[in-house]
Amino acid sequence: MTTKILALTDALGNLVRFELLPGHRFDTVGVAPLIDGIEFGALLADKAFDSNNIVADLNERGAKIVLGRGFAFGHWCACST
Repeated sequence: MTTKILALTDALGNLVRFELLPGHRFDTVGVAPLIDGIEFGALLADKAFDSNNIVADLNERGAKIVLGRGFAFGHWCACST
């Protein structure tokens, strides 16, 4: 049995919130409860979070989105890993 831990941090890396998921669940399932009720200007995340639902929610919030490295949603972004 495995467990996934999704963590939301501030710009300094301080923990804001976390969600525990069964290891076999998609990471995207835990995003909505993780960001619900929190205001932020940008989300930096792994490519695994490239989901239409997540992107639509972030666009409604007016938040900038940086997913993974390189090409994301048809636009090149400058990211370092």
